[in-house]
Amino acid sequence: MRHFGHIPSAARAGLFHRQPCEFTADSPAKLLAAALGATLYSPATRPHLAGDVLKQVGRGVVSMVLCLEDSIDDGEVEGAEENLVRQLTDLHARGAETPLLFVRVREPAQISDLVRRLGEAGRLLSGFVLPKFTEERGAAFLEALTDAESASGRRLFAMPVLESPELLHLETRAETLTGIGRIVDKYRDRVLALRLGVTDFCSAYGLRRSPDMTAYDVQIVAGVIGDVVNVLGRSDGTGFTITGPVWEYFRLGERMFKPQLRRSPFMEQRADELRTALIEHDLDGLLREIELDRANGLLGKTCIHPSHVMPVHALSVVSHEEFSDAQDILRPERGGGGVLRSAYTNKMNEVKPHRAWAERTLQRAEVFGVAREDVGFVELLTAGLGL
Repeated sequence: MRHFGHIPSAARAGLFHRQPCEFTADSPAKLLAAALGATLYSPATRPHLAGDVLKQVGRGVVSMVLCLEDSIDDGEVEGAEENLVRQLTDLHARGAETPLLFVRVREPAQISDLVRRLGEAGRLLSGFVLPKFTEERGAAFLEALTDAESASGRRLFAMPVLESPELLHLETRAETLTGIGRIVDKYRDRVLALRLGVTDFCSAYGLRRSPDMTAYDVQIVAGVIGDVVNVLGRSDGTGFTITGPVWEYFRLGERMFKPQLRRSPFMEQRADELRTALIEHDLDGLLREIELDRANGLLGKTCIHPSHVMPVHALSVVSHEEFSDAQDILRPERGGGGVLRSAYTNKMNEVKPHRAWAERTLQRAEVFGVAREDVGFVELLTAGLGL
């Protein structure tokens, strides 16, 4: 699989200076963590889940979470488990390409039980999403994951969700973060990424951000995100990939853009029309939040609607300017430091302070690609949506 792999190769060639790399579920963990992109959540109760998964592959989705937790009613868990096993067994029998698949469980015992019940179909799973993660709760989940991995003979990753009240409340935050740091470091080889549960943070105070506000406009939430990155997202080799929070709002799918965009033969007008369509349909806030995610050290995003996937991926592509700066900073002859003018002549690149940024940028470039010099977000999004 690869990002933008669902569009024709000729179209990709016209968009990318350097195309996104190919990867599989067996690729190195560091590459997979960067490649998660827009991780689409789906309730495990969906009656045509296998077909839904395959449909999303055709829309550019590369990672999905099949949810047994908050997205379903407490009384639906048993039926959802049965449906999940049946649907994944069907999917395995089809032998078709699937995205990276994870299951969000409620309790540690579900991990071993599901792996056992899935049998050979368990090979489709890349791992499990662990809710309400703290050091105390997390230890049991990670031990269950380790046991299931040994029993199945297949690598399984964990994606803990940081969403507990202990993490939100100021008086317990530092201790909770320190504990989480201890447990994820102990199981570092199995922790693919850390996810942020911002909806639960807001719930603790009876808050809900509007479509005009990003998570960073809610100061209580922004403070937690900053502290999580501070402790768990460092670039000194101790940190983890931390993914962006969910965007709750949606009103339409990509088909709704088509009537507007097909009217215009000119890219400038096409771009203006697309921006207008995005703003009118509550996605302007999503675009701002994606940009703020990256500015605050987050990569990828939790998504609950397919219409969010392509905006996340289009804004994750490295621009030609970013790529040029990163390459210049990391040239071997720059190892001693210093300052140099950007090839775009619009900024100064300081080699030592900007090295970690450059390394992260080239990692993102590997999985999302580098856009051609004259290609921007609009061209990437419209191509990804097939418009």
